[in-house]
Amino acid sequence: MFVLELTYTAPVERVDALLPAHVTWLEGQYAAGVFLASGRKDPRDGGVILAGGVGRTEIERIVATDPFSVEGVCAYRIVEFHATKTVDGLAPFRDELPV
Repeated sequence: MFVLELTYTAPVERVDALLPAHVTWLEGQYAAGVFLASGRKDPRDGGVILAGGVGRTEIERIVATDPFSVEGVCAYRIVEFHATKTVDGLAPFRDELPV
């Protein structure tokens, strides 16, 4: 699984102008089964996305297609982790620790 942390690198007004396109992009990733949760950080200096079901190369490709990335209004930090325990609804995303 991945925690994707977005940090805005442009004024919020530029971010807000791209928000409809970003939301459409988010919806596409939810429909594809990759994104599990997302939302704004508080204070509003970026956001967080929980993702799973794909490898690092694919998540990097997906992040690069975010309108926020394309237009250069945010930087992404990608944290990969092994979800060895989850709520039942996330059971398909559980991982075994690597040997």
